[in-house]
Amino acid sequence: MNELISAKSRHRVRVLGQLLGETMTAQYGQAFLDKIEEIRRLAKIRRQDEEIDHDKLQEVLKSLDDENLISVARAFNQFLNLANIAEQAETTDDQMEYFPADSYLDQVFNKVIDTGLDPERIIETTKQIRCELVLTAHPTEITRRTLIQKYNRIASRLDVVNESDQLKATERVELERLIAEVWYTDEIRTERPTPQDEAKWGYAVIEHSFWSAVPKIWKGVDQLLFNATGTRLPLESTPIRVSSWMGGDRDGNPNVTAEVTEEVINLARWMAADLYLRDIDELLSHLSMTLCNDEITRLSHGETHEPYRVVLRDLRDSLLATRQWSITDIAPDEKVILSKNQLFDPLHACYQSLNECGMEIIAEGLLKETLIRVSTFGVTLVDLDIRQNAEKHVDLLNALTEYLELGSYTKWPEKARQDFLLEELENKRPLVPVNWETTPEIQETLNTFNLISACKAEGVSSYIISMAKNPSDVLAVVLLLRKCGVDWSIPVVPLFETLDDLENAAWTLERLLRIPWYTNYIDGRQQVMIGYSDSAKDAGQMAAAWGQYRAQEDLVAVGEKYNVELTLFHGRGGTVGRGGAPAREAILSQPPGSVRRSMRVTEQGEVIRFKYGSPALALASLDLVLSATLEASLIPPPKPRDNWRTLMDSMSATARDSYREMVQDDPNFIRYFDQGTPERELSLLALGSRPSRRASGNERGIEDLRAIPWVFAWTQKRLMLPAWLGTDKALEKHSVGKNLHIIKEMIEEWPFFQTQLDMLEMVLSKADADISRHYDEELIEDDLFPMGDAFRERMLHLVDLINQLKGQEILLQSSPAIKRSLDLRNPYTDPLHFLQIELMSRVRSLESLEHAGDSKVDHEKIDKALLVTIAGIAASMRNTG
Repeated sequence: MNELISAKSRHRVRVLGQLLGETMTAQYGQAFLDKIEEIRRLAKIRRQDEEIDHDKLQEVLKSLDDENLISVARAFNQFLNLANIAEQAETTDDQMEYFPADSYLDQVFNKVIDTGLDPERIIETTKQIRCELVLTAHPTEITRRTLIQKYNRIASRLDVVNESDQLKATERVELERLIAEVWYTDEIRTERPTPQDEAKWGYAVIEHSFWSAVPKIWKGVDQLLFNATGTRLPLESTPIRVSSWMGGDRDGNPNVTAEVTEEVINLARWMAADLYLRDIDELLSHLSMTLCNDEITRLSHGETHEPYRVVLRDLRDSLLATRQWSITDIAPDEKVILSKNQLFDPLHACYQSLNECGMEIIAEGLLKETLIRVSTFGVTLVDLDIRQNAEKHVDLLNALTEYLELGSYTKWPEKARQDFLLEELENKRPLVPVNWETTPEIQETLNTFNLISACKAEGVSSYIISMAKNPSDVLAVVLLLRKCGVDWSIPVVPLFETLDDLENAAWTLERLLRIPWYTNYIDGRQQVMIGYSDSAKDAGQMAAAWGQYRAQEDLVAVGEKYNVELTLFHGRGGTVGRGGAPAREAILSQPPGSVRRSMRVTEQGEVIRFKYGSPALALASLDLVLSATLEASLIPPPKPRDNWRTLMDSMSATARDSYREMVQDDPNFIRYFDQGTPERELSLLALGSRPSRRASGNERGIEDLRAIPWVFAWTQKRLMLPAWLGTDKALEKHSVGKNLHIIKEMIEEWPFFQTQLDMLEMVLSKADADISRHYDEELIEDDLFPMGDAFRERMLHLVDLINQLKGQEILLQSSPAIKRSLDLRNPYTDPLHFLQIELMSRVRSLESLEHAGDSKVDHEKIDKALLVTIAGIAASMRNTG
């Protein structure tokens, strides 16, 4: 079957590539297409390691003028994007039509039945299961939204492209037209998106993907539960929820203000009302029947002819009023829908009436889908997380205590801070003076709390505290919420990011839960966020992964000790170097007991497009994450054995020390990173609203570089260093003697370790020592060559070690489909790397002339071509940061 699917995918790639070639020929002529084919052929031969002049490819690329450089880069970039479209279509062709048959959810229900689990436990767990996907605006989506929409239209037409059938003339013309639209559209953003733009992009994903996929996955779970136990899923159940950081994440992003957050919340309300209006308009054409129960008679004001339509028209009027109100500053009138029940209750009354009057088949159609949407998306479409750095709250409280002549909050020890915060929480007097004048930065922090109070927290799901270290960090936010008028409980979520913070996370939580006032406040529920990106940048991937695992174990134990229902929020990135992993494997490899009917996880950047870019993709991805959450809740993975834990402690310590010895202690490392990767060129990309570096006087320090461009830069160079540095030394040192047997046992029996090695193998398969060497030869100073050579030697040795441990001859030996995908891309990716190297060299030479005092040199065309290569390599790697 895989071979057949792969053949279909390859055929689609060929057809799309042929149509792209015809489009390019129409603009530039046959000679241009011949040049592209020559470059592709040279790249393919280079991969086959035949006896040819390996410099030939570089010579051809060096001969191109600036204008041709852009066109050649665009050609390879767009081919890679079309290859991605074909592959995605391959995985989702039959998903929507036959779901839930042969789905992961279907397999999980069969598995839990076969294990003999108590049906009541299956019912209870399934009813309470909740996977919350949090869409974030981290700047990893490199592709313009305009092009994403065009790619989606191409994907929707691919069902007509099959080996066995000749394309009809009209079908071919339509595909050719869509590809021409892509080719003649500039793939590079000219302006950095605003937080509002990012939010609109997130809402578009909900509109075009989740709106269709969520009712589909809900009905699938309902059917599987009924088949297994004879019980139906309650309409109020929300197995899938969608939240967002877009417009709410202000940590390190001065562009996200209280005013921006308010605008984003209102935009979401407008979009929700608009989407429900579309459903109501369609329902008006469906529910034309007259037979109804007494409740519908009452709601329709005694109307006996088509009473359902009367109820729906009233709802339509309310939604129209709500949509209009969301874009004005006026107070809401009685027609405006402010709560979920105002929308759910009339629709549910229609649903019950249809069922009571023998029209179940009608009730189970669009009406039920709309009710599922209301339960899932509410009237705010998404719930927004507010995120801010703990230091901002300290600064605000310090300004207040100094103004009130209470002393300096920043100078108080933790005990004094807690005593002050608890005393203020327990008294009713105001804390913030009326008309208090302070600095604009502190006022902005205060404005955010006032906004949460003003909107009554509708549309706000939680408050995330970055770099949380102590109980006072959490209590400070609770106090500021209360003193700004928030008299209801909002989840306040500490985010533990560095390795040290992860190691102390359980102790911080325990100190919080020892405070009676706080335990009353949370009412038995606490959420904690685990940071993956910064801990990996701080200590390396292996040490971070083990630190995250241990932190979760300890947090779960503390939650059990204090009888608190703990939800772990996983702040994963898209890449292995930032904690990324396939959703199902990532969930199933969590510590036993850490997934208890709930899972909250970030979805970032281009990962959102690849996983949720269409209804079919979204359905496939939701099937993965929901089935894994259900399985981990009902059949937890085994606890690691003591000797596994001991060995992981030793290996992670070795990995951490090796990683930090290089990244933090070697004085030449920052020079190598700066010169040998395109990190400085990445700043040219209008990726997201958030700056790539934290504010600091040290412009080039690794510690101030955000985790996303850190990983992005190494991915472009194909050295993939954040994913393996340190791990190589740990495995080399410890996979000898009796430890070798233990490691092989861990590979066979421990999901956590299996996933770590599988992800390491996957990322190493994308690495390319030869490509990275060319970057060094052209871009770095001579004294740095030994560092690059040492990295490549270590990486290649790690590849050999992974193959030995897994008992295989080559990477991905057990995953031929992934290997074929990479092999397909390489002849189109390699030219982009060589182009990028050439362009970086040209740009840096021109910059040197400018710095030497020469007049400003125009290198706009070179910059554009360089950015196209960055976009193309990102498309090939299928992730950026």
